Amino acid sequence: MHRFPAYLQQLSMESNGKAITRSGDYVKYTTGAILFGEPATNAQHSFFQLVHQGTKLIPADFIMAAQSHNPIRSNLHQKMLASNFLAQAEALMVGKTPDEVKAEGAAEELVAHKTFLGNRPTTSILADQITPGALGALIAYYEHMTFTEGAVWNINSFDQWGVELGKQLAKKIQAELEEDGENKSHDSSTSGLLNAFRARNKLA
Repeated sequence: MHRFPAYLQQLSMESNGKAITRSGDYVKYTTGAILFGEPATNAQHSFFQLVHQGTKLIPADFIMAAQSHNPIRSNLHQKMLASNFLAQAEALMVGKTPDEVKAEGAAEELVAHKTFLGNRPTTSILADQITPGALGALIAYYEHMTFTEGAVWNINSFDQWGVELGKQLAKKIQAELEEDGENKSHDSSTSGLLNAFRARNKLA
């Protein structure tokens, strides 16, 4: 499961990262979600500050198994994970008012910093255990969601033309990395970086 967010990135962002409709017109609305994630409590210390108090509204999905594959001490570890699972979703939903912060005795200059607006959307998915069947159900859910988003946005979720440009340029640049002399065939930034790489690469 720790690589599941990477799978979802590829599924959604490659499928629905489009600005052209099926008829070839530019869309007049936002398409394609930006997906990222981390397993368990790692997320709290990597991006949850942004999710809780950032200026952009970021919907969050929480996926939890009620039963561990390796239970210890009456499932203590799973209960600790569950407490964070439930707490983060609650905090994003209800937030914390300035009055609540003041009631805790916070200094006046810290009240705004410790206030959480809440009303941040989340989806909580609770499985009995992460089994092959449960993982398959999760994959089917997200694949269906990706297809439905593409249909609603009137974009083709089944092509990846945006990837092709980089591949085409990479083939040209790879050949140029083997050439001698100063490269001037690109914009000044790319040619400058290409020349800098070749100079440093020869020193290795």
